[in-house]
Amino acid sequence: MEKSAEFLTRDQILIATEETLRRYGVAKTSVTDVAKALNVSHGTLYRHFKSKAELLEGATAKWLDEKIIRPLKDVCHDPSLEGALHLKTYLQTLIGLKQHYAREDEELFTMYAKVTEESAELIDQHVGHLIEQMSEILIRGAIQADNPARLARTIFYATSRFHHPAHAYEWKHANMEQEFADVWTLIEKGFL
Repeated sequence: MEKSAEFLTRDQILIATEETLRRYGVAKTSVTDVAKALNVSHGTLYRHFKSKAELLEGATAKWLDEKIIRPLKDVCHDPSLEGALHLKTYLQTLIGLKQHYAREDEELFTMYAKVTEESAELIDQHVGHLIEQMSEILIRGAIQADNPARLARTIFYATSRFHHPAHAYEWKHANMEQEFADVWTLIEKGFL
């Protein structure tokens, strides 16, 4: 018996999409697979999402919010951290989260990497959240900068090798921690 489309929420669809992606992978998952998992017709899903690409964007946005942005928000507002150490802890947390999910939630990380290549708007929003949080840390830490958002963006891109999915293949190298430490030293002495 098919579930009623009226009672099917976007969140239920996105949860089923995540489960289906973990089961079949990004390349093999279809809208029909997600519909079967929900016991609805694929047409029902098209009432909520216009295409597979839009469905993957929705799942990616949900994944990024839950797995990356929310934990980083906690670090951003941690009253026990201040100044350059606060920003370093934030970046180390970002790096740790991305690298953890690349290893431990491979299918959804692959989805995120794929959508990164195809949806500039979604990724711009994600990066915007990160830059906003980093700017907030800079301002609260009384780190002198004419333009905190610009400095945050510069530091974000200077460290992208350690958190951008295009570099995930490098993250297994034994010297990655030392390389981040070297980059951080340059940032701290040069900008902070």
